[in-house]
Amino acid sequence: MRDKITYGVLAGVLCVYFVLAGGRGLALIGQGTVLTVTFGVSVLVIPLIGVWFLWQTTRFARDAERLATELEAEGGLPVDELVRTPSGRIDRDSADAVFARRKAEAESAPGDWRVWFRLAVAYRDARDTPRARKAMQRAIALHDGRPVRA
Repeated sequence: MRDKITYGVLAGVLCVYFVLAGGRGLALIGQGTVLTVTFGVSVLVIPLIGVWFLWQTTRFARDAERLATELEAEGGLPVDELVRTPSGRIDRDSADAVFARRKAEAESAPGDWRVWFRLAVAYRDARDTPRARKAMQRAIALHDGRPVRA
């Protein structure tokens, strides 16, 4: 829950920034000179890219949460079997062992979104965020019946 609150606060702060930057861009465009219009358009590009990025990230998080809820209802969420250090950090060797098992499952059933979801969790536990995101995107695409990007 703390992660959701943090995400909501940061998304809100970003939205305020987008509005402020957009207002400055429009004010520059309103000046009417070639230089200020050019700067104004340039200033507007940043909030537009930011809004697109925030929308994509929010949609991804919502879709991943939807899959987690469905998998939990089926009783298929991965069990936390990782060894932890006394400080609570995940032991790297333990995460690597679970990851190897999850990767083998995904290779044996490449069309099952459930194994890709569990592989994404294993990637995250192994601290490989880019691959975790790609595995989760694949799980979402398989679940929703969309084409899977290679």
